[in-house]
Amino acid sequence: MSTNVKTSGGWRNNKWLRAALPALLLHCSIGTVYCWSTFSGTIGEHIGFSKSATEWAFSFAIFFLGMSAAFLGNIVEKDIHKSSLIAAICFAVGMAGSGAFIWYGGNHQGSPIALIGIYLCYGLIMGIGLGTGYLSPVKTLMLWFKDQKGLATGLAVAGFGAAKAIATPIMEMMLTKLGDGAIYKMFFILACIYFIMMFVGHLLLKKPDDWHEPSGDEKKPGIIEVLKTRPIMNYIGIWLMFYLNITCGLMLISQEKYILKCLGLSVVIFPVISAIFNAGGRLGFSAAGDKCKDRNTIYKVIFSLSIICTAAVILTKGIVNGTGNMILTALVVILIMVVNAGYGGGFSNVPTLLSDHYGMGSISAIHGITLSAWGFAGLTGNNLASLIVGKFGANNVAEGYQAVLYATIALYVVALLLSFIFVRPNKNKETAEAQK
Repeated sequence: MSTNVKTSGGWRNNKWLRAALPALLLHCSIGTVYCWSTFSGTIGEHIGFSKSATEWAFSFAIFFLGMSAAFLGNIVEKDIHKSSLIAAICFAVGMAGSGAFIWYGGNHQGSPIALIGIYLCYGLIMGIGLGTGYLSPVKTLMLWFKDQKGLATGLAVAGFGAAKAIATPIMEMMLTKLGDGAIYKMFFILACIYFIMMFVGHLLLKKPDDWHEPSGDEKKPGIIEVLKTRPIMNYIGIWLMFYLNITCGLMLISQEKYILKCLGLSVVIFPVISAIFNAGGRLGFSAAGDKCKDRNTIYKVIFSLSIICTAAVILTKGIVNGTGNMILTALVVILIMVVNAGYGGGFSNVPTLLSDHYGMGSISAIHGITLSAWGFAGLTGNNLASLIVGKFGANNVAEGYQAVLYATIALYVVALLLSFIFVRPNKNKETAEAQK
């Protein structure tokens, strides 16, 4: 059966304009949350706090992304226009508010008001915008691209991953043009730009006409009832798999800049390349998932590749011995790129894996609850890596980064075991599709 939605009505029923483009506008905007690590040191100096203190703003943003997605998933399920508007307003207000507190901190060095204000704006308010903005286009994309759900969600989520690569050089150029102490001005300007982009995405976003959303009078199974259609360990396995993949990814990605510096590599060029791999993994792994009988196969591939590459760097002590050695340096770079690709691929495959197991009827709500794993990983991933580096890298920081790999390979092995033992293939996808 053909899944192409009828194009009568012109652009009003065009899946690229009503689903793909708005998804990219939303995700390319909110994905710039990852640019924080690029400027956290500069912001810390400007307001009189350490880089580690300001980095908590990013951790809070990811935590509240997951929590808002979990608690607001039902709103997204009922009304994508309300949720996408909430996303645009919260993201823009959070970014502008962050700029205001950065300005205040520049005039009141060391003021806890500035730091707490940044935590609230960048962490809480922007986090709500991130969670609702991330969820809003996903179900819509899968409804428009029924036979290529992985490709469709991968396209949008790739925008989230590519946002850092696109925005970072633009932000650096803006800082150069705006002059000294201009970082708060950049936040004000970007708040306006991203609000316009997200508001346009909000206006364009539309579910296909042939999708019937149950009305308030119709009985619709609750989330618990939907999850009970499969063994509960199946969902727990998916949640833990997702959590561990993000935790491992953040442990390495958060230290990427410093690992590259240890190897004497460019800290400007390589982060852009890794962001491209992150985006490519989101698109490539999700498109490959469309070809698999069991979409969980993609996670097995991601974890296996990550384990192999991590083991290679552990056995050769590549981070410690890599300076001046092209082969060892190449192994470390390959590891970073594989982890970035797998990190992105884990995100893009989760909604489609969930839809294969639990159907499309409550996918936004189930996906939202699952994104709580991202929230908790945002608090544990980079902070766990920092603790390990601090403990084992006191005399030689490269030894600290090398020690991080022992933790990540252990977690990747656990994730791989979960993918085989708990996340079993759904032999009756038709039943899942009927859960509307």
